Amino acid sequence: MAVSYNKLWKKLIDLEMSKTELRLKAGFSTKALAKLGKNENVNTEVLAKICKALDCNIEDIMEMVPDEEA
Repeated sequence: MAVSYNKLWKKLIDLEMSKTELRLKAGFSTKALAKLGKNENVNTEVLAKICKALDCNIEDIMEMVPDEEA
């Protein structure tokens, strides 16, 4: 199983928010943003900050997908 953050990117589009705006509002590093962009694992603290900044739950920003879909 692999992680996918496609839900996060769709949410940002709906909110008309850029990735940089999210990073600044949530307070995480550019390195973490790069990992998110590559669907790589990030610290749960980063995911919690994103959820807090967007007032949502973890299932609203990520999902687990079979490896071939990642």
